[in-house]
Amino acid sequence: MYRAYRIAVLPGDGIGPEVVDVAVKVLDVVQRVTKGLNLSFFYGEAGYNCIEKYGTNLPQKTIDLLRETHACLKGPMTTPEEPDAPPSVAVTIRKIFNLYANIRPCKSLPNVWAIKPNIDLVIVRENTEGLYSGKEFEVSSDKGIALRIITSEASERIARFALKLAEKRRKYVTCVHKRNILRVTDGIFRDAVFRAAREFPSVHVDEDHIDAMAMRLIKEPEKFDVIVTTNLFGDILSDEAAQITGGIGLAAGANIGDNYGMFEPVHGSAPKHAGKNRANPIATVLSAKMMMEYLGENEAAKLIEEAVMEVLSEGKARTYDLGGNSTTQDVGNALIEKILQKK
Repeated sequence: MYRAYRIAVLPGDGIGPEVVDVAVKVLDVVQRVTKGLNLSFFYGEAGYNCIEKYGTNLPQKTIDLLRETHACLKGPMTTPEEPDAPPSVAVTIRKIFNLYANIRPCKSLPNVWAIKPNIDLVIVRENTEGLYSGKEFEVSSDKGIALRIITSEASERIARFALKLAEKRRKYVTCVHKRNILRVTDGIFRDAVFRAAREFPSVHVDEDHIDAMAMRLIKEPEKFDVIVTTNLFGDILSDEAAQITGGIGLAAGANIGDNYGMFEPVHGSAPKHAGKNRANPIATVLSAKMMMEYLGENEAAKLIEEAVMEVLSEGKARTYDLGGNSTTQDVGNALIEKILQKK
């Protein structure tokens, strides 16, 4: 059966164009060896590089492009830190398309250092509110206020997403919050998770405080399956989780709503490494794999995952962050070679 998809590609800033180039080349080879799969790529501008030209990091024409596609592969982008600067591109796209679920897998990989050999967890992060709502006010020259917005609706929605995911895995969800201090907002979140859990009797649900969870990810990460939490907590925990399984150069991410998905590496744009052909493209390639899963193309996703596992197992093509001296393109070529062998 013929399946055609329109994919928006946003190369981004810094190392973004380099790692996205590898991911697109991998996808192009995957569609050649997967019967009936057709991927059309449409490139858009976004990121810090756009601000001088357009006055914004996400031009309207790029938003229009996203609306005409099935999914987006997004490279890392530099977010300016000045108070009056435009918000992060990722945050803006999440809001426009209501991409409420941020999914970040964390798994021990072959021939890659990890704090434990049997880690296999997923952090499910609420993506639309919390402190990342961006509602901040300066009430005087030395006093600022940020609003932490938590609603039952958004909390139940992300809880159901995590619970459905757990049903397909090891049927275990951990709700992470700080209700002992943030009694109102995290009380709403925690109660919403346990309320939604009643609809999933096969899934065991427990809870922990964010500070204890940060410790337990170091001490006993192998015990966890699906972790569901609020926006800021999920952002921090997912970076920690990436580090205990080999580093952020391997960490993929998905932003999923009811009608659209955006896929991106967890790492940033790393401008000091830009143009040097040394960044690890695997996080972006694994993000492309998650995009194939989102589109229901599980055969294509499996091809990408198997290629990554084989390349890592061999250990011949390794970028500097994994202790090697291979280039970004070297890793891409090794992945492509593995996929072509499946033809």
